[in-house]
Amino acid sequence: MKKISTLLLLGLVTLNLSAQKMTKDKKAVVASVEKHKENLIKISDSIWALAETAFEESISAELLADYAEKNGMTVTRGVANIPTAFIATYGSGSPVISVLGEFDALPGLSQNTVPTKDPRFEGEPGHGCGHNMFGAASLGAAIAIKEQIEAGTIKGTVKFFGTPAEEKYFGKVWMVEAGLWDDVDVNVSWHPAAEIEADVQTGLALVDFMVEFYGQAAHASADPWNGRSASDALELYTTGINYYREHIRPTSRIHYHIQDGGQVVNVVPDYSRLWVRVRDPKREVLLPTFERVKAMAEGAAIMANVEYKYSLISGIYETLVNREGGKIMQNNLELLGPITYTAEEETYGKAIQEATGKPQVGMDGAVHPLKETEALPGGGSTDVGDVSWNVPNINLGVTVAPKDTPWHSWAVVACGGMSIGHKGMIYASKAMGMTMLDLFEDPKLVEKVKAEYKTRKGDVKYEAMIDGLPPIPGK
Repeated sequence: MKKISTLLLLGLVTLNLSAQKMTKDKKAVVASVEKHKENLIKISDSIWALAETAFEESISAELLADYAEKNGMTVTRGVANIPTAFIATYGSGSPVISVLGEFDALPGLSQNTVPTKDPRFEGEPGHGCGHNMFGAASLGAAIAIKEQIEAGTIKGTVKFFGTPAEEKYFGKVWMVEAGLWDDVDVNVSWHPAAEIEADVQTGLALVDFMVEFYGQAAHASADPWNGRSASDALELYTTGINYYREHIRPTSRIHYHIQDGGQVVNVVPDYSRLWVRVRDPKREVLLPTFERVKAMAEGAAIMANVEYKYSLISGIYETLVNREGGKIMQNNLELLGPITYTAEEETYGKAIQEATGKPQVGMDGAVHPLKETEALPGGGSTDVGDVSWNVPNINLGVTVAPKDTPWHSWAVVACGGMSIGHKGMIYASKAMGMTMLDLFEDPKLVEKVKAEYKTRKGDVKYEAMIDGLPPIPGK
């Protein structure tokens, strides 16, 4: 009896798997990505080599915009008062399905495509979060859908959003504030990762702000009593922040970066500057913590007898999860199956793990099951969150680096410009294109995704946390 039950169960599993077949239209999407594969890799590698940072990604943005234009999409550049932000559009009418593309690098992470730390250019930027692959893969998916609309297979509008400065200033916040997603039904996004999964986790909300202290300079030895030290205020402020850490929620995070603590040792400094960031998985928990940290700056200024200035940089929301969208994505990941790696790629991955002190288990190219959504996740933050509070959003993570690789590090850069990163990028392009195709072909799926979005958002009124125009360098 037990043997029969086991055989029956195996038969049901086989039947279930055979029911999930690649349709003719999905095969066409995959074929489109394959057709553009070499060009997408070339664009990704060019952006990897350029490694342009926040709001300065002029050539990177142009590479993506030009390729979209070359492939018949209408491109609008310089949207939301951001020179490197753009939208590529094709089609007309509903549904309107969009996909996000990022392309900014991180300072100080320059790296060659070798599995040990080896900067291409000492101290220069590098793509330690894989955004060179992010934009290229998303554009590939958008073009695949454009070709299906052009062929008459599906109807509607596809949009590719070129979104700069995710790593530093969160450019999407200004784009959301400009209403660029107001006519979009569903948005699709991905992020380079160390495993393949339909991402149904929320991430952290945050606020970024600058505090500057202004004192009085004096000779540090001859007449220090004539000085009022901006550096003293800075140290008092960071001490207050560090004592406060004991009394915040375990889920909250506070970071700061001292940008100017004085110039020379024999002068009482009259100026200091600190960049502060506060995070939490829930914006309603974040905001009181942020207000307290902000208020401490005044206390530090009073103690040091100096003046201070507070300036908001920007703030972002946690990502609003959409499990209905996650299910659609998961089905397509299972259709595509795992990523396979060569012996050389596995060796490369293990060498990176050895260099970063991680277990040498190699690459994880398996398709992971759809996870339960955690109530209080850890991890990072993204301005995709702000998009997700304005339009339903479907997220994806795809392997582009070895398991347990430290993110925002040279190790991710080392993979992003070679075959391991290329494989993940092309896989992501196919998965997103297939998921977008599902939404175009089945209005009921769009309605399910939108219904969950409305339920999860509830009566929350989105308010962009910015103050004025985006901080474009040189303007």
